[in-house]
Amino acid sequence: MFGNFVNTAAIIVGGLIGSVFNQALPQRYQAIIFQAMGLFVISLGISMAIKAEHVLVCVCSLLLGGLAGESLRLDMQVKRLGDWLKRILKFKNEKFTDGFVSASLIYCIGAMAVLGAIEEGTGNFPAILLTKAAMDGFSAIAFAAALGAGVIFSAIPVAVYQGTIALLAFLFTDTLNMAVINELSAVGGVLIVGIGFNMLEIKEIKVVNILPSLVFVVVLTLVFLP
Repeated sequence: MFGNFVNTAAIIVGGLIGSVFNQALPQRYQAIIFQAMGLFVISLGISMAIKAEHVLVCVCSLLLGGLAGESLRLDMQVKRLGDWLKRILKFKNEKFTDGFVSASLIYCIGAMAVLGAIEEGTGNFPAILLTKAAMDGFSAIAFAAALGAGVIFSAIPVAVYQGTIALLAFLFTDTLNMAVINELSAVGGVLIVGIGFNMLEIKEIKVVNILPSLVFVVVLTLVFLP
């Protein structure tokens, strides 16, 4: 799990550095950084979403995932977790929970997280996760500068998510094929676009409630695209 450990550590270090800037920068500089990162997040999501090879699978996954997430009120559960961390750690930053949730989703959703974890889980050198660690570390500086210390704690779900995929890759190597990864990445891209919309306050989208679509897309791909 060396690659996953380095990735997690990079997010923590980048988040710590960015948090210092967050406390030192005037509000107007924080706002422009926030807007710049919002634009970047939308462009990243679009670049992932347009790679979908089976649009119907992605659409059905998003619809089923949204219905499941809304029925479970996942957004409320995650918000409570972020607020609990903020209260326990006595942070006063109003955007703590937003930083925790947004950064967690961005760092977990994507082809590099999945491919890197699979690469490490199958016993190969974790080149992808090490590359992702460098990217996440630098982006964590910018995110934390705009959103504060909540970004640091996104390292926890990242470690759990990538570690779980690595374990599954070790146990079920043949199941996680490229078709699954491509469609998973495309659905993740749509969710990331939603995060960008939220960051820019274009439209409030309950991205967390659509997260179960990542499970549905794996199931639908394995069933209908063997």
